[in-house]
Amino acid sequence: MHDVVIRNGTVVDGTGGPQFTGDVAIDGGVIAAVGEVAQRGRREIDAKDLLVTPGWVDVHTHYDGQVTWDPILAPSSWHGVTTLVMGNCGVGFAPVRRGQEDFLIELMEGVEDIPGTALHEGIKWRWQSFPEYMEALAQMPRVLDVAAQVPHCAIRAYVLGDRAHELELSDDEIAEMARLTEEAMRAGAVGFSTSRTVLHRSRHGLVPGTHSTPEELLAIGNALGAAGHGVFEMVSDLQGQEPDLSWMVDFCRKTGRVITFALAQSPIQPHAWHETLQRIDELAATGLRIVPQVPCRPTGMLYGLQSSLHPFITHPTYQGELAQLPLAERVARLRDPAVRLRLLAEEPGTANVIVRVLMSNWSFIFPLGDPPDYEPAPETSVAATAMREGRRPEEVVYDWLLERDGRQLLFAPLANYVDSNFDALREMMLHPRTVLGLSDGGAHCGLICDASMPTYLLTHWVRDRQRGERIPLEQAVRLQTGNTAAVYGLTDRGTLEPGKKADVNVIDLGALRLHAPEMVFDLPAGGRRLIQRVDGYRTTIVSGEVTFENGEATGVRPGGLVRGKPDIP
Repeated sequence: MHDVVIRNGTVVDGTGGPQFTGDVAIDGGVIAAVGEVAQRGRREIDAKDLLVTPGWVDVHTHYDGQVTWDPILAPSSWHGVTTLVMGNCGVGFAPVRRGQEDFLIELMEGVEDIPGTALHEGIKWRWQSFPEYMEALAQMPRVLDVAAQVPHCAIRAYVLGDRAHELELSDDEIAEMARLTEEAMRAGAVGFSTSRTVLHRSRHGLVPGTHSTPEELLAIGNALGAAGHGVFEMVSDLQGQEPDLSWMVDFCRKTGRVITFALAQSPIQPHAWHETLQRIDELAATGLRIVPQVPCRPTGMLYGLQSSLHPFITHPTYQGELAQLPLAERVARLRDPAVRLRLLAEEPGTANVIVRVLMSNWSFIFPLGDPPDYEPAPETSVAATAMREGRRPEEVVYDWLLERDGRQLLFAPLANYVDSNFDALREMMLHPRTVLGLSDGGAHCGLICDASMPTYLLTHWVRDRQRGERIPLEQAVRLQTGNTAAVYGLTDRGTLEPGKKADVNVIDLGALRLHAPEMVFDLPAGGRRLIQRVDGYRTTIVSGEVTFENGEATGVRPGGLVRGKPDIP
């Protein structure tokens, strides 16, 4: 008798092969059979008219702190994620010397908008070295599997102390960073990450490593090569363009490792992404693996009265009289005609040009709605609505922010929406060299909520898209399972095949529904975060055990720590 048999489901196995109606048998936490299973299971799950897929593998999250206190890791776990990779963008919490904890928290707070108070309260710091961090993670049961990358900022702080931001390093200092990286890789890190964008700042300025020399990065790459596994992940303003590309090519040739970096369609260079993909195709023909990481919807800010940013947040009246009020009282004051008149007569109280542009880019600010619309038509924007109604854009936004008792959210896509549609994004997603990522689960708590991206892949791209071509179901599932797992060398999961790890989702595609994001205050010390709930996941299984049924956690926690291993030739 099998442990579990999932019966009569529409099996989409994560390989990209055609869907079929069949059964999936599980024994000892492993897929035992796929197809027609005659033998009964101790537990039988009826999947008639439901999808049966591998569990989602999300390779770009920031749960590095939350993972130490929270066994559920929502919202990612609510959305069918069964394996996640954290430690992206160069920030994280190991290695750490005593006394450096505040510095690492400030970096994470600045780069990823995770409340520092929550991190101070929640993290118990049971480690100093990266291997000790891994051991601390391994000791805590949770609902899903986690894998960690070693962050450049932490490595630099550990080696250089107060000089973590400096560029002039000795050979010995670079060698020590490489040694610590190799130590982390041999302890099971699945990669190394760094940030090379001017957007990633803390109160100390640009994060450590932003302008590190190719020599420093190559030394670290050689450590990955010596360990025999691991991905080099980065976010960079150049997005695979020169002068980054030259050292990236040199890096891959000398280390044999994979580089993955964030790629987007930028409003500043709207065609650069296409040129990057063409160049990477040429390099792939020579055996190099450079893997652009792309999202399945625009990274977009969510403006609301509870968010970190909205168009009136720097206005003198808002700052001086309203910002600290409870939401209900704030909404009541904002509905006062005198307050409205005063606020609408004021200018933003910030000299930061970037912030002013973001808050007033009226052609690219939209009502998100419920259900949320992440591919809104241009005529629904603030600018178009204001023109149609003969009003100022500020008036339109003011009224929208007061909807749903002040809980309405406005969607402001940052990139991948230059053409006001997803056509460029679809081309990036389906390119054979890219990988889906950038959900940022666990991060950007006050402004972005993209941990639902794996669900959106099905609801929008497979089922609901109206403003362009959709993506076939089999291909969409492969993008979030077999493909993501393969890039990070997680060869034991990602597909429904005998011998693979039994991580499975059973989904009612017709009933799958994303709710509007909402702000909650459930982090340690009452910290806030945006979450997004979902309907339609009937069953989620990790290592053969049911972790969620109909959206509710079962209390079972079979998840563990995934350790990277040397590649097998």
